[in-house]
Amino acid sequence: MTGLGLRSMSPGTPGSLPSSEDTNRENEEQELYPIAVLVDELKNEDVQLRLNAIRNLGTIAMALGPQRTRDELIPFLNDSIDDEDEVLLAVADELSKFSEYVGGPEYAHFMLGPLENLSAVEEVLVRDKAVESLCKIVALLNSSQIEHYFMPLLKRLTSGEWFTSRISATGLYAAGYSKCTPEQRSELKVLFAQLIQDDTPMVRRAAAKSLKDLIKELSKDVIISNILPLFIKLSSDDQDTVRLLTVEDLVQMARILSPEESKQHLLPILKQLGQDKSWRVRYMVATHFTEICEVLGETITREELVTLFVSLIKDSEGEVKMTTIGQAPAFAKKVDETTVVNKILPCIKDLVIDTNQHVRAVVAINISGLAPIVGKDLTIEYLLPLFLQLLKDDFPEVRLNIISKLEHVNQVIGVERLSQSLLPAIVELAEDKQWRVRLAIIEYIPLLAKQLGVGFFDEKLLSLCMSWLCDTVFSIREAATTNLKQLVDIFGCEWATETVLPQVMDMATNTNFLFRMTSLFALGTMATSLSPEIIQDKVLPTVLELKTDPIPNIRFNVAKSLEVLTPILRQSPATADLVNTHVAPALQDLSNDNDVDVRWFAERAILTATKLTVY
Repeated sequence: MTGLGLRSMSPGTPGSLPSSEDTNRENEEQELYPIAVLVDELKNEDVQLRLNAIRNLGTIAMALGPQRTRDELIPFLNDSIDDEDEVLLAVADELSKFSEYVGGPEYAHFMLGPLENLSAVEEVLVRDKAVESLCKIVALLNSSQIEHYFMPLLKRLTSGEWFTSRISATGLYAAGYSKCTPEQRSELKVLFAQLIQDDTPMVRRAAAKSLKDLIKELSKDVIISNILPLFIKLSSDDQDTVRLLTVEDLVQMARILSPEESKQHLLPILKQLGQDKSWRVRYMVATHFTEICEVLGETITREELVTLFVSLIKDSEGEVKMTTIGQAPAFAKKVDETTVVNKILPCIKDLVIDTNQHVRAVVAINISGLAPIVGKDLTIEYLLPLFLQLLKDDFPEVRLNIISKLEHVNQVIGVERLSQSLLPAIVELAEDKQWRVRLAIIEYIPLLAKQLGVGFFDEKLLSLCMSWLCDTVFSIREAATTNLKQLVDIFGCEWATETVLPQVMDMATNTNFLFRMTSLFALGTMATSLSPEIIQDKVLPTVLELKTDPIPNIRFNVAKSLEVLTPILRQSPATADLVNTHVAPALQDLSNDNDVDVRWFAERAILTATKLTVY
């Protein structure tokens, strides 16, 4: 490694006492030895070793000192540009933190050389990191460094033969503009215009992407006189990947221009982009539509943007429609009620029956957001029929989305009106002959319960939830037990003790062994949400009564249930003794059962029951 070789170690004359100079040299060599190892690793063939050395560049630089770092380490890094991409990425990252090692901001321009080279490589990640680091360093430069080092660098990159350097150049203009003199700024505008009109689409795309950051540094007059013509050129570029990036540029310009200036200069371009032949461009307009409305102002939104919004929500491409639907509640707040009723709601009505199930799913999750905007009467008149239609949709995600957002509707029209309208549809689905439909509704019940409250649930839906425990399909019964646990988590242990547990315990004495089995499943599943005291008073006695059941499947599920209850009982000193006095003897009896499966599960549960609470 030329220029970075550390002086070799030379012992004193054999047989003589070491001099003070020898001792100092030896101490220095001992201190520098770890640095020598790092320096060697910078040249190692192993990529991982080189990476480790790069991450320790700061240590090497501190050992070398500012002068040698500038004279030797930086040139070495500049010559090491032909390396693995991950190593170059690490170099680009480390150099952004190097100003203190080269002697402070007055020497920060020394890092520009290696980063200039890195910003022209083929790998995108390396270039982006190099540009990011360059921007940090430019912030440290004084006017003299800008003139003698940054401006020449920017010109070289802007006129570089390879498009990669020109792409990187686009990201540096915003960082350096505020530090330049008026004459330099004029030169920067000419150079940036050159990039916007570059023959390579990727360069124009990079310029369009960087334009919004440059706009933040410019005055209103400069934007109108210099940038607007360039922006118009980009917005009509023959590449849609360039045009779509101009939407964010438009938003940024609108933040600086007045509403009147925006209406004059930007509105025609916005309408053009909103009706672009490429769906990607229209998608970008839809994505930023609410933001566009905010920066253009309420007047322009109401007078000029309603038609554009309607065209986007009716777009032929599903992605554009879905994105626009997501903007509908926010857009509805910015226009009057008549516009919502006459323009937006008819579009929503059409989308409820859209052939694309993903479009309907997005409608379902956003439609309830319109309820607080249009108010009680219009929600009942226009939105409730659409809710009912979506609730019966064949696509499960649509039903989930409409149920998960009913809280907004509940707040507007009240739980009574909501239950009158939606409960019949929910009950109808809950009793559907297709068990998968019933299963889907069960999974939504906790969401619905949380939205509508315990009073409504106990009156309207509790009996329905309990009936699922007796369903003929095992998957339904299993889901119903999980459903009860989630309801206990929502409504609390006291609610469970008063409402659910008595009915589940009654099932344990049913003559149908499936009911007794389901009772065990439900108690075992709910147990983790119940207190040890409730387990002691309600659950444990019911489980122990079934240990002598004539059905072996019941008996081994008793063993499995006791295995679940044991750690819960141990949580409280008041119930911990029950493990020894009640659980252990029951499991011992089951371990001597005639059925091999009962014995196996009992023995497994005994291992749990005999574990100590504290290890």
